[in-house]
Amino acid sequence: MEINDLYKLYLQYPSVKIDTRKVVNGDIFFALKGPNFNGNHFAGQALEAGASFVVIDEEVNFKDERLIKSDNALLSLQQLAKHHRNQFNIPFIAITGSNGKTTTKELVHQVLSSTFKNYTTEGNLNNHIGIPLTILKIKSDAEMAVIEMGANHQKEIKDYCSYTLPTHGLITNCGKAHLEGFGSEEGVRKGKGELFDHLRENGGTAFVNNDDSYIKKMSAGIKNIITYGTSEASVTGRATGTSSFLEVEIIKGADIKLIRTQLVGKYNLLNVLAAVTIGKHFNIDDEKIKNAIENYTPSNSRSQLIKKGSNTIILDAYNANPASMKAAIENFAQMPGADKNLLIGSMMELGKDSKEEHEEIIKIIDGYTWGLVVLVGANFKNIKHTYNHFDNALLAKKWFNVQQLQNAHILIKGSRSMQMEKILED
Repeated sequence: MEINDLYKLYLQYPSVKIDTRKVVNGDIFFALKGPNFNGNHFAGQALEAGASFVVIDEEVNFKDERLIKSDNALLSLQQLAKHHRNQFNIPFIAITGSNGKTTTKELVHQVLSSTFKNYTTEGNLNNHIGIPLTILKIKSDAEMAVIEMGANHQKEIKDYCSYTLPTHGLITNCGKAHLEGFGSEEGVRKGKGELFDHLRENGGTAFVNNDDSYIKKMSAGIKNIITYGTSEASVTGRATGTSSFLEVEIIKGADIKLIRTQLVGKYNLLNVLAAVTIGKHFNIDDEKIKNAIENYTPSNSRSQLIKKGSNTIILDAYNANPASMKAAIENFAQMPGADKNLLIGSMMELGKDSKEEHEEIIKIIDGYTWGLVVLVGANFKNIKHTYNHFDNALLAKKWFNVQQLQNAHILIKGSRSMQMEKILED
């Protein structure tokens, strides 16, 4: 079936699913395949659950007029998303980076939604499946769209841009993340820079973190550049105050004296400035920008401040790489409060640099005085240190519960696969 014909069906049934457990009446089900699953095997279940049509790319053992045969179901999903994207003449803002892209995306969404009908990536559906699903959820009333792009190898962002067709873009930073796939820090910059390549080739607009010299260099040649940072930028600001929560003073570019966020960590300063900058670019009222950012509450284990009994806990366990881990530990050390304790999980996808990067984290920890330090995961196991070590979060949880800490401050951070949030589960 041609994409034009598939799109006509989509207009009648504008809801797409890839999981039969979530199918409801009228959905179009795409039978995607992966290393451990094959959606073609569940085509019958999707129809029984109420799917209007099922897009398959393998022969199945039954016939039904609602089956649509494709050469590649995933490619059809992406092509359908591109066709839908082409129906809109609105700003599509793409956000990528090694650290902070989800928080930045959420802040930008909050700001834009104060004035416009904005659609954005749900959670972290930021890959080759999540992005087309996000695009296909955009309705005809859309005035803006913000699309988060995650990547762990080169050419990935380029592929996303081919069907997202962003008009605007932002790269938060390029650090030592997913080195296993990118190969090196330079590989990370090249991979993330594919977003700027698209903007450069298509006359787009880039929001540029002027504090990072390599981001500035990567943006060279883009037709429209708007900068933000702590100095020498269109919008500038600084972290201020002594609260556990980040407070941002806007120095230039907006008539906003102080933004009291619900984010933990000065490392979120540039994320906030990015949201202010995008809001100003689209002529959103200063007071609306301020209120939108102040009303944003982080969730999903991202820079969350949690009170549990007499203890104050910072849960930042959604992801971790060397830059974000260093920033989190150093920020925690500088925050007000006594009896500070660390529960740190391994960092993943660092390839050949893993041992060295985990040793660097040990050096950072050694530079401060802590109550208790717990290291979790295999990557800390064979490194010389004097701290408590457990193979997984559940073992760390058992030990942690026995300690019965009172009036303590605790930082919990690690890569997603470490599931460090389980330490807090009852």
